[in-house]
Amino acid sequence: MKVAVLGAGAFGTALATQLALRGQDVLMWVRSPDDARHIVDGRESRYLPGHRLPDGIDATSDLELAVAGRELVVAVTPSHGIREVLGRAAHALDPGVIVVSAAKGIEEGTLHTMDRVYAEVLPPAISARAAFLSGPTFAKELARGLPSAIVVASREHASAEAVQRALSSDTLRVYTTEDVTGVELGGALKNVHAIGAGIADGLGYGLNTRAALITRGLSEMARLGVKMGADPMTFSGLAGIGDLVLTCTGDLSRNRQVGLELGKGRALADILAGMSAVAEGVRTTRAAHALAQREGVDMPITAAIHAVLHEGQRARDAVTELLRREPKRERD
Repeated sequence: MKVAVLGAGAFGTALATQLALRGQDVLMWVRSPDDARHIVDGRESRYLPGHRLPDGIDATSDLELAVAGRELVVAVTPSHGIREVLGRAAHALDPGVIVVSAAKGIEEGTLHTMDRVYAEVLPPAISARAAFLSGPTFAKELARGLPSAIVVASREHASAEAVQRALSSDTLRVYTTEDVTGVELGGALKNVHAIGAGIADGLGYGLNTRAALITRGLSEMARLGVKMGADPMTFSGLAGIGDLVLTCTGDLSRNRQVGLELGKGRALADILAGMSAVAEGVRTTRAAHALAQREGVDMPITAAIHAVLHEGQRARDAVTELLRREPKRERD
Protein backbone atom coordinates (compact mmCIF):
# COMPACT_ATOMS: atom_id res chain seq x y z
CA MET A 1 0.00 0.00 0.00
CA LYS A 2 0.98 3.64 -0.45
CA VAL A 3 0.93 5.06 3.07
CA ALA A 4 1.42 8.55 4.53
CA VAL A 5 2.39 8.95 8.17
CA LEU A 6 1.66 12.45 9.43
CA GLY A 7 4.09 13.17 12.23
CA ALA A 8 7.62 11.92 12.85
CA GLY A 9 7.50 11.81 16.63
CA ALA A 10 8.49 8.60 18.40
CA PHE A 11 5.20 6.80 17.81
CA GLY A 12 4.86 8.00 14.24
CA THR A 13 8.37 6.75 13.54
CA ALA A 14 7.60 3.39 15.14
CA LEU A 15 4.43 2.96 13.07
CA ALA A 16 6.27 4.01 9.89
CA THR A 17 8.89 1.37 10.68
CA GLN A 18 6.27 -1.34 11.15
CA LEU A 19 4.56 -0.40 7.89
CA ALA A 20 7.80 -0.28 5.92
CA LEU A 21 8.93 -3.65 7.24
CA ARG A 22 5.63 -5.06 5.97
CA GLY A 23 6.55 -3.83 2.50
CA GLN A 24 4.38 -0.70 2.44
CA ASP A 25 5.54 2.40 0.54
CA VAL A 26 5.75 4.95 3.40
CA LEU A 27 6.03 8.72 3.09
CA MET A 28 6.40 10.59 6.39
CA TRP A 29 5.26 14.20 6.76
CA VAL A 30 7.06 16.55 9.15
CA ARG A 31 6.61 20.29 9.61
CA SER A 32 10.29 21.16 9.32
CA PRO A 33 12.24 20.76 6.04
CA ASP A 34 15.35 20.18 8.16
CA ASP A 35 13.66 17.26 9.93
CA ALA A 36 12.60 15.82 6.58
CA ARG A 37 16.19 16.01 5.30
CA HIS A 38 17.42 14.41 8.52
CA ILE A 39 15.10 11.44 7.92
CA VAL A 40 16.02 11.07 4.25
CA ASP A 41 19.77 11.57 4.59
CA GLY A 42 20.40 10.34 8.12
CA ARG A 43 17.79 7.53 8.16
CA GLU A 44 16.73 8.59 11.64
CA SER A 45 14.01 10.66 13.33
CA ARG A 46 15.12 13.24 15.87
CA TYR A 47 12.41 11.93 18.23
CA LEU A 48 13.63 8.33 18.19
CA PRO A 49 17.42 8.70 18.16
CA GLY A 50 19.46 5.59 17.58
CA HIS A 51 16.73 3.84 15.61
CA ARG A 52 17.75 3.39 11.97
CA LEU A 53 14.80 3.69 9.63
CA PRO A 54 14.32 0.79 7.20
CA ASP A 55 14.28 1.14 3.45
CA GLY A 56 10.91 2.09 2.04
CA ILE A 57 10.51 5.26 4.13
CA ASP A 58 10.78 8.71 2.57
CA ALA A 59 9.96 12.09 4.11
CA THR A 60 8.65 15.52 3.11
CA SER A 61 7.54 18.77 4.72
CA ASP A 62 4.92 19.30 1.98
CA LEU A 63 1.61 18.16 3.49
CA GLU A 64 -0.34 18.02 0.22
CA LEU A 65 2.40 15.99 -1.43
CA ALA A 66 2.47 13.65 1.56
CA VAL A 67 -1.20 12.67 1.34
CA ALA A 68 -1.86 12.88 -2.42
CA GLY A 69 -2.60 9.48 -3.94
CA ARG A 70 -2.08 7.62 -0.68
CA GLU A 71 -4.34 4.67 0.16
CA LEU A 72 -3.72 4.94 3.90
CA VAL A 73 -3.03 8.14 5.87
CA VAL A 74 -1.96 7.60 9.50
CA ALA A 75 -2.28 10.78 11.58
CA VAL A 76 0.12 10.69 14.53
CA THR A 77 0.35 14.40 15.35
CA PRO A 78 -0.66 15.34 18.92
CA SER A 79 -4.44 15.48 19.37
CA HIS A 80 -4.51 19.27 19.76
CA GLY A 81 -2.99 19.64 16.28
CA ILE A 82 -5.20 17.16 14.41
CA ARG A 83 -7.90 19.65 13.39
CA GLU A 84 -5.37 22.01 11.82
CA VAL A 85 -3.31 19.34 10.05
CA LEU A 86 -6.17 17.28 8.63
CA GLY A 87 -8.11 20.44 7.81
CA ARG A 88 -5.23 21.53 5.57
CA ALA A 89 -4.81 18.06 4.07
CA ALA A 90 -8.49 17.27 3.47
CA HIS A 91 -8.79 18.63 -0.07
CA ALA A 92 -5.72 16.66 -1.24
CA LEU A 93 -6.88 13.27 0.05
CA ASP A 94 -7.74 10.51 -2.39
CA PRO A 95 -11.54 9.82 -2.29
CA GLY A 96 -10.95 6.17 -1.38
CA VAL A 97 -8.37 6.80 1.34
CA ILE A 98 -8.58 5.31 4.82
CA VAL A 99 -7.50 7.84 7.44
CA VAL A 100 -6.19 6.31 10.65
CA SER A 101 -5.93 8.19 13.93
CA ALA A 102 -3.10 7.25 16.27
CA ALA A 103 -3.60 10.36 18.45
CA LYS A 104 -4.84 9.80 21.99
CA GLY A 105 -6.66 12.79 23.39
CA ILE A 106 -9.83 14.84 23.76
CA GLU A 107 -10.01 18.22 22.06
CA GLU A 108 -10.18 21.10 24.50
CA GLY A 109 -13.09 23.48 24.07
CA THR A 110 -15.26 21.18 21.95
CA LEU A 111 -14.58 18.12 24.17
CA HIS A 112 -14.60 16.04 20.99
CA THR A 113 -12.84 12.73 20.64
CA MET A 114 -10.84 12.44 17.44
CA ASP A 115 -13.65 10.78 15.48
CA ARG A 116 -15.85 13.83 16.06
CA VAL A 117 -13.01 16.10 14.91
CA TYR A 118 -12.60 13.94 11.81
CA ALA A 119 -16.32 14.28 11.06
CA GLU A 120 -15.96 18.07 11.07
CA VAL A 121 -12.81 18.44 8.95
CA LEU A 122 -12.89 15.51 6.50
CA PRO A 123 -15.30 14.74 3.64
CA PRO A 124 -18.22 12.65 5.00
CA ALA A 125 -17.33 9.47 3.09
CA ILE A 126 -13.74 9.58 4.36
CA SER A 127 -14.62 10.34 7.99
CA ALA A 128 -17.25 7.55 7.96
CA ARG A 129 -14.61 4.91 7.15
CA ALA A 130 -11.86 6.33 9.42
CA ALA A 131 -10.07 4.01 11.83
CA PHE A 132 -8.64 4.58 15.30
CA LEU A 133 -5.59 2.86 16.79
CA SER A 134 -4.96 2.33 20.48
CA GLY A 135 -3.39 -0.15 22.86
CA PRO A 136 -0.34 -0.79 25.05
CA THR A 137 2.53 0.15 22.75
CA PHE A 138 5.55 2.19 23.76
CA ALA A 139 7.19 3.59 20.64
CA LYS A 140 10.73 2.44 21.47
CA GLU A 141 9.67 -1.17 21.95
CA LEU A 142 7.41 -1.16 18.89
CA ALA A 143 10.25 0.21 16.75
CA ARG A 144 12.61 -2.47 18.07
CA GLY A 145 10.18 -5.18 16.99
CA LEU A 146 9.43 -6.46 20.49
CA PRO A 147 6.18 -8.49 20.54
CA SER A 148 3.20 -6.16 20.99
CA ALA A 149 -0.57 -6.04 20.47
CA ILE A 150 -2.82 -3.18 19.41
CA VAL A 151 -6.48 -2.65 18.49
CA VAL A 152 -7.96 -0.76 15.54
CA ALA A 153 -11.57 0.48 15.72
CA SER A 154 -13.76 1.54 12.83
CA ARG A 155 -17.48 1.76 12.19
CA GLU A 156 -16.74 0.16 8.80
CA HIS A 157 -15.29 -3.27 9.42
CA ALA A 158 -13.57 -3.32 6.03
CA SER A 159 -11.48 -0.30 7.07
CA ALA A 160 -10.40 -1.94 10.32
CA GLU A 161 -9.44 -5.10 8.42
CA ALA A 162 -7.41 -3.10 5.88
CA VAL A 163 -5.42 -1.45 8.67
CA GLN A 164 -5.05 -4.81 10.37
CA ARG A 165 -3.53 -6.30 7.22
CA ALA A 166 -1.21 -3.34 6.71
CA LEU A 167 0.24 -3.47 10.23
CA SER A 168 0.11 -7.12 11.29
CA SER A 169 3.47 -8.86 11.48
CA ASP A 170 5.38 -11.53 13.36
CA THR A 171 5.98 -8.98 16.12
CA LEU A 172 2.72 -6.98 16.10
CA ARG A 173 -0.68 -8.56 16.64
CA VAL A 174 -3.55 -6.30 15.52
CA TYR A 175 -7.15 -6.83 16.66
CA THR A 176 -10.29 -5.12 15.31
CA THR A 177 -13.44 -3.73 16.92
CA GLU A 178 -16.39 -1.53 15.98
CA ASP A 179 -16.34 0.33 19.32
CA VAL A 180 -14.77 3.62 18.23
CA THR A 181 -16.02 5.51 21.30
CA GLY A 182 -14.60 3.02 23.78
CA VAL A 183 -11.22 2.74 22.05
CA GLU A 184 -10.86 6.51 21.79
CA LEU A 185 -11.86 7.23 25.39
CA GLY A 186 -9.64 4.44 26.71
CA GLY A 187 -6.64 5.76 24.80
CA ALA A 188 -7.20 9.31 25.99
CA LEU A 189 -8.17 8.78 29.63
CA LYS A 190 -5.37 6.36 30.47
CA ASN A 191 -2.93 9.27 30.09
CA VAL A 192 -4.76 11.14 32.85
CA HIS A 193 -4.48 8.22 35.24
CA ALA A 194 -0.84 7.64 34.33
CA ILE A 195 -0.14 11.12 35.68
CA GLY A 196 -2.01 10.18 38.85
CA ALA A 197 -0.05 6.95 39.26
CA GLY A 198 3.17 8.87 38.74
CA ILE A 199 2.19 11.41 41.39
CA ALA A 200 1.53 8.62 43.90
CA ASP A 201 4.86 6.99 43.14
CA GLY A 202 6.63 10.35 43.39
CA LEU A 203 5.11 10.81 46.83
CA GLY A 204 6.50 7.41 47.83
CA TYR A 205 3.11 5.79 48.42
CA GLY A 206 4.03 2.34 47.15
CA LEU A 207 2.49 -0.49 45.16
CA ASN A 208 -0.80 -0.72 47.07
CA THR A 209 -1.61 2.86 46.15
CA ARG A 210 -0.66 2.36 42.52
CA ALA A 211 -2.84 -0.74 42.22
CA ALA A 212 -5.79 1.08 43.80
CA LEU A 213 -5.41 4.04 41.44
CA ILE A 214 -5.21 1.81 38.37
CA THR A 215 -8.27 -0.20 39.39
CA ARG A 216 -10.44 2.75 40.39
CA GLY A 217 -9.16 4.71 37.40
CA LEU A 218 -10.38 1.95 35.11
CA SER A 219 -13.78 2.16 36.81
CA GLU A 220 -13.93 5.90 36.05
CA MET A 221 -12.97 5.33 32.43
CA ALA A 222 -15.67 2.70 31.98
CA ARG A 223 -18.36 4.84 33.66
CA LEU A 224 -17.76 7.72 31.29
CA GLY A 225 -17.43 5.41 28.30
CA VAL A 226 -20.72 3.62 28.96
CA LYS A 227 -22.48 6.97 29.44
CA MET A 228 -21.23 8.01 26.02
CA GLY A 229 -22.27 4.77 24.31
CA ALA A 230 -19.15 2.61 24.55
CA ASP A 231 -19.15 -1.15 25.08
CA PRO A 232 -18.04 -1.75 28.70
CA MET A 233 -16.04 -4.79 27.59
CA THR A 234 -13.72 -2.53 25.59
CA PHE A 235 -12.25 -1.31 28.87
CA SER A 236 -11.24 -4.88 29.71
CA GLY A 237 -9.19 -5.03 26.53
CA LEU A 238 -6.10 -3.53 24.94
CA ALA A 239 -7.40 0.05 24.74
CA GLY A 240 -8.60 -0.11 28.34
CA ILE A 241 -6.80 -2.06 31.03
CA GLY A 242 -3.93 -2.94 28.67
CA ASP A 243 -2.94 0.63 27.87
CA LEU A 244 -3.77 1.81 31.39
CA VAL A 245 -1.44 -0.67 33.09
CA LEU A 246 1.37 0.07 30.64
CA THR A 247 1.26 3.85 31.02
CA CYS A 248 0.76 3.75 34.79
CA THR A 249 3.70 1.42 35.44
CA GLY A 250 6.16 1.79 32.55
CA ASP A 251 9.11 4.13 32.89
CA LEU A 252 8.87 4.98 29.17
CA SER A 253 5.52 6.72 29.81
CA ARG A 254 5.86 10.51 29.46
CA ASN A 255 2.65 11.04 31.41
CA ARG A 256 3.86 8.90 34.30
CA GLN A 257 7.12 10.85 34.29
CA VAL A 258 5.20 14.13 34.59
CA GLY A 259 3.34 12.71 37.59
CA LEU A 260 6.54 11.45 39.21
CA GLU A 261 8.10 14.90 39.05
CA LEU A 262 4.94 16.54 40.38
CA GLY A 263 4.92 14.10 43.29
CA LYS A 264 8.51 15.08 44.03
CA GLY A 265 7.46 18.71 44.29
CA ARG A 266 8.49 20.19 40.93
CA ALA A 267 6.28 22.78 39.23
CA LEU A 268 4.34 21.66 36.17
CA ALA A 269 5.68 24.48 34.02
CA ASP A 270 9.26 23.49 34.79
CA ILE A 271 8.56 19.83 34.04
CA LEU A 272 6.97 20.56 30.67
CA ALA A 273 9.71 23.01 29.71
CA GLY A 274 12.26 20.23 30.00
CA MET A 275 10.37 17.76 27.78
CA SER A 276 11.02 17.39 24.06
CA ALA A 277 7.84 15.38 23.43
CA VAL A 278 4.19 16.00 24.31
CA ALA A 279 2.61 14.50 27.43
CA GLU A 280 -0.98 14.31 26.16
CA GLY A 281 -2.42 13.71 29.63
CA VAL A 282 -1.86 17.30 30.80
CA ARG A 283 -4.27 18.75 28.24
CA THR A 284 -6.52 15.71 28.35
CA THR A 285 -7.03 16.06 32.10
CA ARG A 286 -8.66 19.45 31.61
CA ALA A 287 -10.87 18.14 28.80
CA ALA A 288 -11.74 14.90 30.64
CA HIS A 289 -12.74 16.81 33.78
CA ALA A 290 -15.01 19.08 31.75
CA LEU A 291 -16.44 16.10 29.85
CA ALA A 292 -17.27 14.26 33.09
CA GLN A 293 -19.06 17.35 34.37
CA ARG A 294 -20.99 17.74 31.13
CA GLU A 295 -22.07 14.09 31.16
CA GLY A 296 -22.83 14.05 34.90
CA VAL A 297 -20.37 11.21 35.57
CA ASP A 298 -18.57 10.95 38.92
CA MET A 299 -14.80 10.83 38.28
CA PRO A 300 -13.12 11.77 41.57
CA ILE A 301 -9.60 10.65 40.61
CA THR A 302 -9.74 12.67 37.42
CA ALA A 303 -11.00 15.65 39.43
CA ALA A 304 -8.12 15.27 41.90
CA ILE A 305 -5.52 15.10 39.13
CA HIS A 306 -7.13 18.17 37.54
CA ALA A 307 -6.87 20.02 40.84
CA VAL A 308 -3.15 19.26 41.08
CA LEU A 309 -2.37 20.12 37.45
CA HIS A 310 -4.63 23.10 36.86
CA GLU A 311 -5.88 24.42 40.21
CA GLY A 312 -2.68 24.54 42.22
CA GLN A 313 -3.62 21.91 44.81
CA ARG A 314 -0.79 20.10 46.60
CA ALA A 315 -0.53 16.49 45.47
CA ARG A 316 -0.51 15.06 48.99
CA ASP A 317 -3.65 17.00 49.89
CA ALA A 318 -5.43 15.70 46.80
CA VAL A 319 -4.71 12.09 47.80
CA THR A 320 -5.94 12.75 51.33
CA GLU A 321 -9.20 14.21 50.03
CA LEU A 322 -9.75 11.17 47.82
CA LEU A 323 -9.36 8.82 50.80
CA ARG A 324 -11.73 10.90 52.97
CA ARG A 325 -14.62 10.66 50.54
CA GLU A 326 -17.86 9.13 51.75
CA PRO A 327 -17.65 5.30 51.83
CA LYS A 328 -19.56 3.54 49.04
CA ARG A 329 -20.17 0.20 47.34
CA GLU A 330 -17.35 -0.77 44.97
CA ARG A 331 -19.58 -1.02 41.88
CA ASP A 332 -21.49 2.24 42.44
